[in-house]
Amino acid sequence: MLLPPGRCLPVPPATDRAAWAVPPVDELRSRAAADLGTPWPVPLASGYARYFRDGDRDAYEQVVRARHERVTRAAVLAAVTLGERWLDEVADGVTLWCEQSSWCWPAHDDTYERHGSVVPTVTDPYLDLGAGEVAAELAWIDHLLGAQLDERTPGLRQRIRHEVERRVLGPFERRRDWHWLGLDGRVHNWNPWIHGNVLVAALQLVDEGERRESLIRLVIDGLDRYVAALPADGAIDEGYAYWWNGAGRLLEALDVLAYASGGVLNAEPIRVLRETVAFPHRMHLGGPWYVNFADCPARPRGEQPWHALHREARRAGDEATMAYAAAHRTPGTPVARESDGLGRLLRALTDPGWITATGAGSESWLPLDVWLPSTQVLVARMAAGSPAGLTLAVKGGHNGENHNHNDVGGFVVALGGVPVLVDPGRPTYTAQTFGPRRYELWPMRSTWHNVPWIRGREQAPGPEHGAAGVVTSSGRTYAQMSLDLANAYPAAGSRASVEIRRWRRTARLDRARAEVTVRDQWELAPAGHSPTRLHLIVAGAVRLAAGHAVITALDGAGVLRLSWSPPMPCTTTIQELDDPLLSDVWGDQLTRLEIDVSGLGSIGTLDLTVKEQQP
Repeated sequence: MLLPPGRCLPVPPATDRAAWAVPPVDELRSRAAADLGTPWPVPLASGYARYFRDGDRDAYEQVVRARHERVTRAAVLAAVTLGERWLDEVADGVTLWCEQSSWCWPAHDDTYERHGSVVPTVTDPYLDLGAGEVAAELAWIDHLLGAQLDERTPGLRQRIRHEVERRVLGPFERRRDWHWLGLDGRVHNWNPWIHGNVLVAALQLVDEGERRESLIRLVIDGLDRYVAALPADGAIDEGYAYWWNGAGRLLEALDVLAYASGGVLNAEPIRVLRETVAFPHRMHLGGPWYVNFADCPARPRGEQPWHALHREARRAGDEATMAYAAAHRTPGTPVARESDGLGRLLRALTDPGWITATGAGSESWLPLDVWLPSTQVLVARMAAGSPAGLTLAVKGGHNGENHNHNDVGGFVVALGGVPVLVDPGRPTYTAQTFGPRRYELWPMRSTWHNVPWIRGREQAPGPEHGAAGVVTSSGRTYAQMSLDLANAYPAAGSRASVEIRRWRRTARLDRARAEVTVRDQWELAPAGHSPTRLHLIVAGAVRLAAGHAVITALDGAGVLRLSWSPPMPCTTTIQELDDPLLSDVWGDQLTRLEIDVSGLGSIGTLDLTVKEQQP
């Protein structure tokens, strides 16, 4: 039932001149022209080894990313112009990929574990996100420019097939111990990202027959595991920023599979897929800001592949998501960027529904309330369709989630869509980020989230450390979540678990009073002298006084007044931000308010109230 190579991918090849004569590529052309005659980005062995030596992974990945973007620009210009200089530029880029020792990113390679090597082991390639991306890029180039490359650079397409076979398709077929396959029951965003790229490579680069069909069956089997693991509400525990390279990649792969099978392998009836299409706009706070639990940034860098979401929203018939995606399409601006990757860019350039899309001029897609039971996330705002006033987001869940931070019971309060009481997000990835010392990084620890520090103890990692007794309720005038945080702290049987008998938190948005309240009620063992504090992480300028603080929000969003009763003493700690992934979001610093409730005793209550302060 599969269409043959050359016809199986949902983009017209460059031989279709009607399709490629007029795509809007002026800005892309100028950047591509600047590349010509300049040295290509070259990933070095010393850069690869850095990950194993000092933990730096970003420098090497930036070089690889620059190479991807240059090849992508050249491929699009070659399709538009059929010019020899662009075809030669593509051939140079393809050859450099084929001669690169490894397509794997060093942070993912098991070369050290298996061979004691800090450089790639070329006889034992690792199939990761990076390798899948190169394989798919080469397959898209083969599909797009195959006829032109055969004429201009005979033999290059055979080289593509050889390298993709030995680095990706062969290992994918032979090794079934890849963690991202989800054979142990745990799947994450690598699953659809890699499977989707293998799908494109197998469809285009493998001749029709039993081998091709076998590879596609393995891909479908892997994608099915991810679909089966998606919760009914479509939520992604990795958060908004990871949706694009997780569930979003799944939807794109299923779209390719439907096209390649002439519509026979069509996943549209599966309800959870429609639910996950809505996840990005459900996490939107307003403007560039998002609910950002786990490793997500509150203000993601750059642009997202909005065209892909728009296309999937059209397929799902989701009007709210269509409006949300279309709001990011400005006529006269590029329809997509080379940073999206070649496949995504090609699809955007040949999608008239996206090219002609226009925004409605409002944030009509913002729902009044969102409740995602699978991740225990509640988002509530003052009115549907507007970020004005206060928005409350609260998280239950557990501390063993994908890209987990120890943040059970954490909450975010935004004003005018701009976070004020915040989750810091993540720093730049290093070797430590996903290693045994992850929770030594301050942004991952509960001490830098809006949760209590109980008798000198912070929350512990692991799925056993989660919220209990979660109850939500909402109506026209309010929305709230109540949950017990005690289990999020050190394991059962420890001294801490005996000391923390109960810590009940109720977070509420009162629309009638235009305020957020957070009530903490606790019962601790009578013994114990270590301090207990409520931590609140603040973005913006803070003016502290007895029993309250006044915060001037970022982006000119306004001023909030926080008050707490009883008026327990409060101190502050400044966290200077020198990591660009944090400072680009929050500026030079974050402030932690530390309300000391030790004096309230073993059984106590603290009420926090957040209101907008009018000028």
